[in-house]
Amino acid sequence: MKVVLRQVGHAYGDLPTLDGISFELGQGETVVLIGPSGCGKSTLLNLVGGLLELQQGSIELVGAPPPGCLNPLTFVFQDFALLPWRSVAGNVALALEHHALDAAERAARIRDVLALCGLSDFAAALPKQLSGGMRQRVGIARAIAVKPAVLLMDEPLSALDAQTRELLMEDLIAIWARERTTTLYVTHNLAEAVRLADRVVVLSRRPGRIKAIVDLPIPVAERADPAHAVRLSQLQNELWQLIKSEAQVADREMQHGA
Repeated sequence: MKVVLRQVGHAYGDLPTLDGISFELGQGETVVLIGPSGCGKSTLLNLVGGLLELQQGSIELVGAPPPGCLNPLTFVFQDFALLPWRSVAGNVALALEHHALDAAERAARIRDVLALCGLSDFAAALPKQLSGGMRQRVGIARAIAVKPAVLLMDEPLSALDAQTRELLMEDLIAIWARERTTTLYVTHNLAEAVRLADRVVVLSRRPGRIKAIVDLPIPVAERADPAHAVRLSQLQNELWQLIKSEAQVADREMQHGA
């Protein structure tokens, strides 16, 4: 399933946030949204996911959902949002409880996503017994248990330390390679963008407009190879140059507002 956005706009009262956003998110593609603070990245994600009412333009899901899809659209947030009294397996099961699955299929899905996310040995653990990285793995496992057609990720790694973030990026790449889930991913971290994206959509400062769409030529599965380190660094710098001046203005505005 792909997502087609045409001339999407949004405002909070008299404050315009997004203007004229048009692009396609292809089947199985990972598109990363970047831009200065306040440019509307999370707003756009929430519009695609239906958490905000569309005010202007159109957002269309095109094509059939994957086999076994229970939710066409599923979010992963920065906040792990786990129920502390439920085990790892219990938190994953929560996403399946209101769907017409028999006990055997529900158990099979839980086993499958726990194995995929490296959580099989922690099925009975409570969230308080896990590291931040492991808790986010539970959040990811819960999201993909419903086999979403489109995965919407809002800065899912921003609360993690650098080492854990690198490990989670490797996990995400492996998951996407197997599941081929269409993914829209918001981040402030340009290293994440060049590591994970097939394409990067660069937004301007508020109201957010598309400033550039950058294709990343190195296959995602090969980007951990040290041979590509220099080119990835160059791509990261190119992205920074696209947003640098506006990011500085946005930062000054935030400091003034504080």
